[in-house]
Amino acid sequence: MTQKLQRKTVFVGLSGGVDSAVSAALLKEQGHTVVGVFIKTWHPDFLPCTWKEDRMDAMRVAAHLGIPFLTFDLEEAYKKGVAEYLIREYAAGRTPNPDVMCNKEVKFGAFLARALEAGADYVATGHYARVFVDLKTKTAHFSEGVDPAKDQSYFLWTLGQHELSHTLFPLGSMKKTEVRKLAQKFGLPNAERKDSQGVCFIGQLDMKEFLKRFIKIKRGDVIDELGVVIGEHEGVELYTLGERHGFTITKKTPHDHPYYIVRKNIEVNTITVTHEVSTEEGTHTEYVLDEVNWTGGTPVTSEKIEARIRYHGDRIPVTVRTQENTTIVVFAEPLRVASGQSVVLYRGTECIGGGVVR
Repeated sequence: MTQKLQRKTVFVGLSGGVDSAVSAALLKEQGHTVVGVFIKTWHPDFLPCTWKEDRMDAMRVAAHLGIPFLTFDLEEAYKKGVAEYLIREYAAGRTPNPDVMCNKEVKFGAFLARALEAGADYVATGHYARVFVDLKTKTAHFSEGVDPAKDQSYFLWTLGQHELSHTLFPLGSMKKTEVRKLAQKFGLPNAERKDSQGVCFIGQLDMKEFLKRFIKIKRGDVIDELGVVIGEHEGVELYTLGERHGFTITKKTPHDHPYYIVRKNIEVNTITVTHEVSTEEGTHTEYVLDEVNWTGGTPVTSEKIEARIRYHGDRIPVTVRTQENTTIVVFAEPLRVASGQSVVLYRGTECIGGGVVR
């Protein structure tokens, strides 16, 4: 059953963008006491920073709607929970997802905690996902947004009962085209603003250039499946499995096809490449998951479910089993999933949890 609320106090994360602005307008229209909150986070000093402009857009939205406006400085939470995590994981040769950690540590971590302390009943964001509550068991669940092009459930798998029971997603049952029309209807000052892109709060980012600022890297060999050196790369920490750019092949023939990375060796600083990304090299049917979270609070380990291994990727049939307190996800066919990558689990449209590949 969809969550139905009596009038409550809701702190809405206003980013300056259209989605959060429409979320605030809808909640106010429904009769809730709405407070707009701009979240200020850490930003690297060598990248263009737009937080002042974003905050001004958020303030204009709050003024237009006639709601209070606050600024939460969550720089430390972002720096430690997202930026330092990202750098640490890449330095270890893994492939992390900063948007997953941004939701866990900042939006539904530090922001939620501060909002509840300040008297909020709920926080709300412009995410395209849906929260449901089982009225019999009082268990909160969440599912994909109805707009497949905008669904953001993949980035929200770390949410548990505490977070879901205090979170609203006003846009989850809408398509983006509807949201744009509502922005016009409400006369929002940012109705024509383009959607933001890139890493959560930072925006567009050349990940390799970003990492070079924080990780001591050195050039290394590119080898083929036989171990023959055929080129060089900038530093193994900068690459991920399946990638086909950013390294140099020096041993070429007139008929060479593109090479894809199928293995990284952080200890000896080499990457292994092959012409066929679909090769069995580096693929498995079973992966161990760490940091496992079940959104409903109860592990699902017997039934057949589905998984996504990337944002907007196809859903793949899987089973999950527990072995000696270890959670293992079993795919129907071999595939390549990078260490550090999020595997997100679904039952129908419901997101039931996920984990990080060991």
